[in-house]
Amino acid sequence: MLRLIYLLLPALMPSWSFFKTVEASPRVEFRLGQGAQWGLWQDARPRPARIPFAKQLRRMAWNPRWNEALYLVSLSERLIIAPSAHSVDSLNALIAAGVAPQARGSLQFRVAFLDKEGAQIIKTIEYESDPVPLPRLRQMACQNEAHP
Repeated sequence: MLRLIYLLLPALMPSWSFFKTVEASPRVEFRLGQGAQWGLWQDARPRPARIPFAKQLRRMAWNPRWNEALYLVSLSERLIIAPSAHSVDSLNALIAAGVAPQARGSLQFRVAFLDKEGAQIIKTIEYESDPVPLPRLRQMACQNEAHP
């Protein structure tokens, strides 16, 4: 029985020592617009200010939205390390899926990093995408659903 506990312990309380360094996580922001009329930049997957305890417990077992947010961060890191059309297309599709269906125009995203220098927080934009029309992104999403 004691052996079983020793085997389960790393799964219940994992060690974070396998990370070489802890770096800033990229922030993915997007805006909607067309021509010279663009909206403000906003977080692609904003975190809630407060989560009730019961919802926290439920999220420990089932939280697809958080998994999607982690995938968004992973894609943006990959885009910065090794830019590819696949990463850009995937980020566009993921962000467009979260945009209200009645939204029109084009979507543009950027990847930003926040660094702390003294008491000041510095935002560095590492990547800014070209605008892509929302109808085109939605059409691509429908095609991907039809042909997985």
